[in-house]
Amino acid sequence: MSVLSAPVAPAASSPVFSPEEIAARARRIREPVHIVSGPSGRELGLAAGPVPGGPVLGTLPPLYPEWLGGRTFCEAHGVRFPYVAGEMANGIATTRMVSAMARTEMLGFFGAGGLAYADVERAVHALAGELRSRSNWGVNLIHSPAEPALEFRVAELLLRCGVPRISASAFMELTPAVVLCSARGLRRGADGGIVRRTRMFAKVSRPEVAERFLSPAPAALLDRLVVQGKLTPQEAGLAALVPVAEDITVEADSGGHTDNRPLSALLPRIALLRDALCRRFDYRRPVRIGAAGGLGTPAAVAAAFALGASYVVVGSVNQTATEAGLSDEAKAMLCEADVADVAMAPAADMFELGVTLQVLSRGTMFAQRAGRLHAAYRAHGSLEEIPPAVRAAIERDVLRASFDEVWQHTRAFWEQRDPSEITRAEADPKHRMALVFRWYLGSSSRWAITGEAARRTDYQIWCGPATGAFNRWVAGTFLAEPANRSVVQIALNLLEGAAVLTRAHQLRTYGVPLPSEAFAYTPRGLA
Repeated sequence: MSVLSAPVAPAASSPVFSPEEIAARARRIREPVHIVSGPSGRELGLAAGPVPGGPVLGTLPPLYPEWLGGRTFCEAHGVRFPYVAGEMANGIATTRMVSAMARTEMLGFFGAGGLAYADVERAVHALAGELRSRSNWGVNLIHSPAEPALEFRVAELLLRCGVPRISASAFMELTPAVVLCSARGLRRGADGGIVRRTRMFAKVSRPEVAERFLSPAPAALLDRLVVQGKLTPQEAGLAALVPVAEDITVEADSGGHTDNRPLSALLPRIALLRDALCRRFDYRRPVRIGAAGGLGTPAAVAAAFALGASYVVVGSVNQTATEAGLSDEAKAMLCEADVADVAMAPAADMFELGVTLQVLSRGTMFAQRAGRLHAAYRAHGSLEEIPPAVRAAIERDVLRASFDEVWQHTRAFWEQRDPSEITRAEADPKHRMALVFRWYLGSSSRWAITGEAARRTDYQIWCGPATGAFNRWVAGTFLAEPANRSVVQIALNLLEGAAVLTRAHQLRTYGVPLPSEAFAYTPRGLA
């Protein structure tokens, strides 16, 4: 049955009591199901239609994937399904992926993080031209502590081009860029309520960061933006009455940037904080909590909704989708991963801060090699201070080039992107060392995207345990074939499976003796 098909009024049917028949009846989620007792009054079974004269103990109404999350999420964003394709950086979440999600009445974010401004600009213009009549698409705004000017410039681009949804990620503090995106265009509606022109999502993994996005924007930042002419006094005044973001995505153990928190502990904690802050600031509209990280199977998605998530965000597993901006070689490596084939490695964008991210460890040496670079950075004050033997090993085994050669490549890059970085590096030898080492970290991600065969063991591929779980779930099924693995098919099957598992759990709470196969869902082509 298609995910989008309408329910059919069931005819009268005989109750079923065998494990196989109960499992088959439980999967018919779009029909009401009756819990009935057998002749002895002890055994429980199921009936799909009316049971003339039968002892009906309870009835469950039809269940649809569309109903799993919070209805306010779908209403606020003009979507049918409470599902988001996350913003995998460096354009791995492509414009094709965002467009496919929008056309299927879901939401997707373009992965702008790590890209040069010109690349983001081209993508935004393409999406704005193609999806101008739709509001269910967006672009990522990633925190760039080393490049605050670029962060602000991207924010202004998104607003200027009318991007309807913006997902802020990797922020530890609020910045002028993120506050501008939240506050620009605020106005009073006909009913007196505050209307947002741009809807902000905030991806968080810590309560203290969540609190900043759940609170109104700080007065100091609003005042500064007004003085700079970036906000009107009216916009700033309204921004003081609403949260910075009305959709808070709780990111658990995910690929890429992660704090490795379990969703079952983190999401309830953030939800309690949301409730407290909504009461404190007396918000007129609800603030929604979403779940991200570790969602690679129907069971994980169903669990996220059971925890109270209004929506789910699926990211890393979409790297193997047909629309993903990743090489076939890297996709094949991901398809071989199991749940333990991951490791933590230094992050290119926050290398000096010691921030790490979660990457694939099977088939690539990136994590170990990047770790060697960061160990050398911590131990020494400059490239010149690194002992000759250590330097030779790094140049031979990691960079495959001399420090001087890498510096020339690095210098050329920053001359185009931000010449002030060169000035700073020439005055600060340790920063020069960081830029040289960051060349490897940045290049390793590009090699995975372009499929640089000679650097296969250096591929940086963001990956969490969910990828391994996804691989085991789809093995031997329709979604095991690369050509079938579109971002939409992944989404529809995860949602359909989550609905099937949710129905099974509902029936189990009534005491129905469900066999294990009732909690399994096999992927198939859906429309």
